[in-house]
Amino acid sequence: MSAVSSAEQTGRRVEEVLDRLAESGDTAAATAAEELVRSLMDFYGAGLARILHLLSGAPGEAAARLLDDDLVASLLVLHDLHPEDRDTRIARALDGIREHTLEVVGFDDESGTLTLRAREADGCGCGSGTGAREAAEAALACFAPEVRAVDVQTAPAGPTLLQIGTAPTGAR
Repeated sequence: MSAVSSAEQTGRRVEEVLDRLAESGDTAAATAAEELVRSLMDFYGAGLARILHLLSGAPGEAAARLLDDDLVASLLVLHDLHPEDRDTRIARALDGIREHTLEVVGFDDESGTLTLRAREADGCGCGSGTGAREAAEAALACFAPEVRAVDVQTAPAGPTLLQIGTAPTGAR
């Protein structure tokens, strides 16, 4: 299990527990649980902010290692502390996808839709979109929460290759 899926699973689990408490009809318990989660988030967020502040004077290698760690990077995004801008975080997340070559076409700020172009890893241009959207959504989930939808377009086909060989004997 990767750190990213673990962070995603933890977030879903917290939401499920809070939903169950809200549905139980015990509004005092549900309110207290939400306050507890909020307090813990504030506490951990302040700690992460302090870590970043202390590292700001350190050589870039330490900070780079933190940003390369999926769990730490997702926590920084969750607490709105990640030092990289949206486009850099998107590029970093897409670089981690090995089975698809994805190129950013654009981002619609209003809808939160990221448009990508998919190509085969060998660069042939035939562009298999199969699984590319799911891979992109999984990679972006923790690193770019502003991406609410992913649209994957297939790269336009390149020129048709013409096979040229020697003529069969006697065909001249």
